[in-house]
Amino acid sequence: MKTLESLVAEKLLKIKAVKLQPANPFTWASGWKSPIYNDNRKTLSYPVVRSFIKLELARVISEKFENVDAIAGVATGAIAQGALVADLLGLPFVYIRSTPKDHGLENLIEGELKPGSKVVIIEDLVSTGGSSLKAVQAVRNFGCDVAGMVAIFTYGFPVAEAAFKDAKVTLTTLSNYDAVLEEAVRTHYIDESEIAVLQEWRKDPANWDPK
Repeated sequence: MKTLESLVAEKLLKIKAVKLQPANPFTWASGWKSPIYNDNRKTLSYPVVRSFIKLELARVISEKFENVDAIAGVATGAIAQGALVADLLGLPFVYIRSTPKDHGLENLIEGELKPGSKVVIIEDLVSTGGSSLKAVQAVRNFGCDVAGMVAIFTYGFPVAEAAFKDAKVTLTTLSNYDAVLEEAVRTHYIDESEIAVLQEWRKDPANWDPK
């Protein structure tokens, strides 16, 4: 029987929400060269995958966290899925901007969040952890308790793991980089000989040289 992380990895690869190109790396917005590209927004276009992820995120929240008062999604990737999960759980939903709105009320958190609320934050992807933990801090600054964060996927960078530990945030993910590599080899998406390159990249992605 497949684990959840393997099942999610299989679905992400099948709809090309995750792409692996060790021989022809992508360039991220940060300028990093990467053999992998992840866009979980694609899951929203596939009803079966969208529902599966919604149900699993909701299940994780129900099992891991008690007495949750609200769900918060990190803009923009986790807004839609966060709203779906909040609807399924019958909880209020807000989303967290990366920067405050530059007009009107200049909100950083959109929606109605009551100070003192116990909040679970939903993220679509965790890379270095910077933007994810910025969202956590925004909720804490609002006077709320962040019970934890639940994400669809993480690259598992050591820098992110250290950052979450320092911030005292429990991170739970449906799938991860290792599961994607295992599934990609199993389905012959990549050759086993390419695994070493993919693992080397994760050790120091900022300085990885594909040559």
